[in-house]
Amino acid sequence: MNTVNVVVGGPVQFWPSNLQDNQISGPFVGVDRGSLRLIKMGIRPDYAVGDFDSVSDEEFKLISQNAKKVIRVDPVKDETDTELGVMTAGEHFASSEIDVYGFSGGRLDHLLTNLLMVLKPNIKPYLERLKLIDSQNQVRYFLPGSHQIEKINEMKYLDFCPLTAMHLTLNDERYQLNHKWVSQPTSYSSNEFIGDKASFSFDDGVLMVIQSRD
Repeated sequence: MNTVNVVVGGPVQFWPSNLQDNQISGPFVGVDRGSLRLIKMGIRPDYAVGDFDSVSDEEFKLISQNAKKVIRVDPVKDETDTELGVMTAGEHFASSEIDVYGFSGGRLDHLLTNLLMVLKPNIKPYLERLKLIDSQNQVRYFLPGSHQIEKINEMKYLDFCPLTAMHLTLNDERYQLNHKWVSQPTSYSSNEFIGDKASFSFDDGVLMVIQSRD
């Protein structure tokens, strides 16, 4: 499956090294200041979206001159800029996975909003195509059923975070659960792969799974 890259305005030092080194290919959606950072790297965003309240008039002019298409919205809106970026990627690159960068490293309220946006009706259709990636973490989301994931080489830890109530089973991780009833959002952190793959299942809601490293 192809991938579309969504770059949000979080600090560059939290980007993974392959993005910092300009080694990621594919279409790009820049979100607010993320658009400016892409342009300064020599990348023309296919779309630049947001209210652009974090850039100056001169910087927005640079974005307008270099992005292939600009979607500017009113700052008073129901969606966050990140959500608009994901929606733009999902709608215009319909068969692609959606990798989001720059979602972390800044304000804590922005981070929480980014992690939890999949619970909103306008983002949920893209939930299983979505990955949030920074220098230490990769975040994925799952809907009910049985799933198997592969270990990312440099990642040591595995976190299962039910965002809603569910029965959760962890079959073959270092720390296992058997049809565990989880009544509220919970983080089962610092779990680990035993082999190269991990399988799990759950019966309702949305599960966030994070692979991470120190």
